[in-house]
Amino acid sequence: MNAQLLESPVRIPAQKNAPALHLLGGPRVLHRGRWLDVPEGSKRLLAFVALNGGRVERRHAAGTLWPAGDDLRAAGNLRSALWRLKAAGIDLLASDRCSLFVREHTVVDLYVLYNWAGRLIGGTATEEDLSALRWRVDALDLLPGWYDDWVLLERERVRQRLLHALEALSRQLSRAGRHAEAVESALVAVAAEPLRESAQRALIEAHSAEGNLVEAMRAYDAYRGLTRRELGVGPGRELRDLMNRVRAAAPR
Repeated sequence: MNAQLLESPVRIPAQKNAPALHLLGGPRVLHRGRWLDVPEGSKRLLAFVALNGGRVERRHAAGTLWPAGDDLRAAGNLRSALWRLKAAGIDLLASDRCSLFVREHTVVDLYVLYNWAGRLIGGTATEEDLSALRWRVDALDLLPGWYDDWVLLERERVRQRLLHALEALSRQLSRAGRHAEAVESALVAVAAEPLRESAQRALIEAHSAEGNLVEAMRAYDAYRGLTRRELGVGPGRELRDLMNRVRAAAPR
């Protein structure tokens, strides 16, 4: 098994001997080609530090993760969680008197994902970026099954960034003439958020770019029916204008 992100939307670049922390579908750790089991009592600590930019104050981490009881007990729980990580051979966190931080050479899938999405949204994607997506809707969810406030906020931020990136990816693939992949990318976004109009617009544009005008009209009709059932309104003006152009281009 190589050092790639197996259950996330983008591949982690292989780096010799560098451990990889997987938060999407995790947390899990891959090191030297072997998956390491993260102790249950340490998972939240590992995720919390990574989701807070890779560095966090010890007191803040202890107080957030172990709010019941006094500061002394929370600090003890923090030390125990760190010890369990090292006992499991997971040496991803370093610490000093005041802070905890992810070690410098650790590869974090979420950071790779942010950078990938940023290049797509910013229009600076490389050819490799256009081929990096794994077509899985469930990979859009960060730490599934976790309901801590700090996870919920980050999960929504990740989800929105990914959806914007998927829409941008679809359009860039269309421009590159890779129409089947463009449709797939838009479909991932639509499946994740069926009422998201910008995702539906990306899908209709992808069908149109491929010359599948009937598919474009079918997608629009399905979305129009969905919005009327769920929201009691029709599609927005921008999408209606797009469909008028699609219909005008259809053969008579």
